[in-house]
Amino acid sequence: MENNQVQEKEQEREVVRLPLIGDPAPSFWAKTTMGDINFPEDYKGKWVILFSHPADFTPVCTTEFMTFASMQEDFRKLNTELIGLSIDSIYAHIAWLRTIKEKIEFNGMKNVEVNFPVIEDLKMHVSRKFGMVQPNASSTQAVRAVFIMDPESKVRAILYYPLSTGRNMDEIMRMIIAMQKADKEQIATPANWQPGDDVIIPPPGSCGTARDRVESKSDDTYCLDWFMCFKKEKK
Repeated sequence: MENNQVQEKEQEREVVRLPLIGDPAPSFWAKTTMGDINFPEDYKGKWVILFSHPADFTPVCTTEFMTFASMQEDFRKLNTELIGLSIDSIYAHIAWLRTIKEKIEFNGMKNVEVNFPVIEDLKMHVSRKFGMVQPNASSTQAVRAVFIMDPESKVRAILYYPLSTGRNMDEIMRMIIAMQKADKEQIATPANWQPGDDVIIPPPGSCGTARDRVESKSDDTYCLDWFMCFKKEKK
């Protein structure tokens, strides 16, 4: 039996525990529109957005794929790769993506070519591992789930949208930027933060540090109270 068939059999026997933030992302092998992928091995060192959609040839999904595809290079500049998924065949995926490129114009976008892999998940191996099939929504379609994984293949963010609501890709990109900045600078980002806005310094660990922060005359930081201090971003 070929290695890919062995992996498929192993996936069928696996007991599923839905991943949580901070967990290692579930591993899987899958057929895609860009060839076979072995996750997470093929994506080591990269951020990954794995997102599911209910079905090919549906209007909301079409707008989402066009938007993701138009932003793919911007995501790659953030060391981030996209992977799509639905419970459809490779042939359905290819036909749909060709239709998008050849016929659909939306929001100023046309002739859009989807160059990220879209997983064939007819047996629901991958979608079940990630909790993308939710029976009270549909037993035959994946909900609009988004899993963001970091370069160590850890789950860093999880988003679920109902079938009727299209995703906000700008928000997904904002989350990637915010998490990468937090990792690099050991800071946090406040509500509605956008790149270039001031960021939050972690709360102090002692009374002395809290007092020093509040009394500090630094041009780079300011405090609203002892537990709530910000670092100014260069404009």
